Amino acid sequence: MRNIINISLPAEMVSTVTQEVRAGRFASKSEFFRHLIRLWNSRELAAELHERRRDFAAGRGKTLRSLRDLR
Repeated sequence: MRNIINISLPAEMVSTVTQEVRAGRFASKSEFFRHLIRLWNSRELAAELHERRRDFAAGRGKTLRSLRDLR
């Protein structure tokens, strides 16, 4: 199910989004923003992974014996 979110942007940003869509880089303005959110999610996941690797290297990692240990 999709939901609608309205945002307010300065004219410069609107122009950038419009140009990217017209250039064919994105199918729609919505797709432009979905792309940005996916990038943000990827960065968040990468940061969490980096933190977990540091924990593991410092001996604070958790050894999983089964998938139930993920909880």
